[in-house]
Amino acid sequence: MQLVALVSERRACVLVGVNRATYRYQSQRLDQDQALIERIQSLAYERKRFEYRRIHQLLIRESVQVNHKKVYRLYSAEGLAVRKRAKRSRASVERQPLQLPTEANHICDGCLGEWQTSQMLDHCR
Repeated sequence: MQLVALVSERRACVLVGVNRATYRYQSQRLDQDQALIERIQSLAYERKRFEYRRIHQLLIRESVQVNHKKVYRLYSAEGLAVRKRAKRSRASVERQPLQLPTEANHICDGCLGEWQTSQMLDHCR
């Protein structure tokens, strides 16, 4: 910022409206999180069906003190995600119409499925 106009840092920050502390700030997050990122990746590749919540629990078991929101942020920043499984295709079965009773209080065999009429009557007694 100041190399282009050859102005002092203080003057350049005043002109732009930026605090000098903000201008000088250098993030140290990447250095601290690198080991954690590598561990999250290794756990995710070992257990492909684990999401960030379960990986967070594994990290806690390993006595790594880390917030679940930080695990989620790193997990999604690395592009890790559990792939959704494809739905199974079901065999198509022809549907059969219901059989209508021929007389009052008549129970047809198709209505009971595997039960027989006599078994149902024995069961109700």
